[in-house]
Amino acid sequence: MSIIEQDKTYIANTYARFPVHIVSGKGAVAVDENGKEYIDLGSGIGVTAFGYCDDEWVKAVTEQLNKVQHTSNLYYTTPGADLAKTLCERTGMKKVFFSNSGAEANECAIKVARKYATEKKGEEYYTILTLVNSFHGRTLTTLSATGQEHFHKLFNPLTPGFISTPANDVEAFEECVKNNKLAGVMIETVQGEGGVNPLDEKFVKAVYDICKKEDIILIVDEVQTGNGRCGKLYSYQNYGISPDVVSTAKGLGGGLPIGATLMSEKVQSVLSFGDHGSTYGANPVACAGAKSVIDRLTDEFLAEVNEKSAYVFDKLSKMKGVVSVSGKGLMIGIKTERNAKEVVLECLENGVMCLTAKDKVRLLPPLNISYELLDKALAVIEKALKQGE
Repeated sequence: MSIIEQDKTYIANTYARFPVHIVSGKGAVAVDENGKEYIDLGSGIGVTAFGYCDDEWVKAVTEQLNKVQHTSNLYYTTPGADLAKTLCERTGMKKVFFSNSGAEANECAIKVARKYATEKKGEEYYTILTLVNSFHGRTLTTLSATGQEHFHKLFNPLTPGFISTPANDVEAFEECVKNNKLAGVMIETVQGEGGVNPLDEKFVKAVYDICKKEDIILIVDEVQTGNGRCGKLYSYQNYGISPDVVSTAKGLGGGLPIGATLMSEKVQSVLSFGDHGSTYGANPVACAGAKSVIDRLTDEFLAEVNEKSAYVFDKLSKMKGVVSVSGKGLMIGIKTERNAKEVVLECLENGVMCLTAKDKVRLLPPLNISYELLDKALAVIEKALKQGE
């Protein structure tokens, strides 16, 4: 029985996997069981920020493995405290709660908003407003927060207390604020699963100002957009706002499961003893790996991410078969004349791993990918676009 057959036999059938068995990788290149190499422009869906088996990341993780791999949150450990300090110093936030995934980070953010509103305004203030086309996770509560109806089918009843309004429509947003008793607003500055669509700066600033005026907790979901992906440490920094809560995961861990919920001064004391918890939260090994990632996301490095972004945007926009290019930093969506799934399959055949988002080809390459590999991958994408003629 091959690994692919074994997987299909014993693992729940929840993924439409490509017929590729990855056995190793280094940097931006993955290798399958037959020795074929692939330039990975997906990074495990935005996770391996510095690619496969990054030397500094491996060193940090291995050193921690040889000290202590886990202890409960009844005790203190160095990596979690160090990572939390770094995140707070880099963002101006005051407290961090660590979990294991983006969905868990968002669950924590929702609890913070609801507890704050209950204590400040009353128990009837529990509704969270999200945006149409958003994606916030697959637990029942974060699924309820997700503003895409097709994700909700078959899982009713969903968690109550969530409504959605169209992105970039200030008037509709104002109406929702006026007509609902809101605890919080949750947005992604770039809607990733929704099609790699950046929010308008005017809309984001209006949301920020209204939330501040009405004392509504503003949560920015940075699960996919954060940790350098959009050219800043966190994407909200592109918009000149200061959220009350920031959730993140994916690229933070560099390949190990970790989620983080960052809390501002306003809400830093909302969660108290017994209000929340996580067995694996602040796992020393995951935190050691995450610290190695964050420490390298310097202003100089992020400037390089933006330079690569401009380079890729320019190259793609000139390609025949490209309708439009969207996104920020190295979170890129390509609207193609040819069916996006066909383009991705053709790229895979020719040694380039891409993703889709709605009807777009989605690129999330390692942040440190070389220009040489970018050029090779872009040539494969261009060829795949022409095949549709």
